[in-house]
Amino acid sequence: MPVILIDADGCPVIDITIKVAKQFELETILICDTSHRMEREGIETITVSKGADAVDFVLVNRVKKGDIVVTQDYGLAAMVLAKQGFPINQNGLVYTEENIGQLLEYRHISKKIRRAGGHTKGPKKRQKENDIMFEERLIHLCEKVVSQPSE
Repeated sequence: MPVILIDADGCPVIDITIKVAKQFELETILICDTSHRMEREGIETITVSKGADAVDFVLVNRVKKGDIVVTQDYGLAAMVLAKQGFPINQNGLVYTEENIGQLLEYRHISKKIRRAGGHTKGPKKRQKENDIMFEERLIHLCEKVVSQPSE
């Protein structure tokens, strides 16, 4: 049975994810570092040492084909896709083989601009519509993964 893994550091949709996972009887695992320690009743939490990409490495080593991963990290999403998982961000964007290349390129260009002293736009303020879109798309992903035959 697939699971839902959450890159929980700074994730605004943890409770929505848990609610949807329970509807589909999917196990949910929170992965965070020591500066974002969190607990939810009945949910496994893995806390890793603080460090660049520490959560990402633990998460990608746990993900299996068909698992859903909630993350806003494009690099992690690319690794999840390589393992045939289903990454989704907190606004409901489902990362795919078709869109991940462009997203990674945008991240690379933005990083170059910042290194050169330039500025890039930050994320827009979170709206209720973001939560609604996330929940709708997560439900769709859950329907997809629970209907797939297990190997």
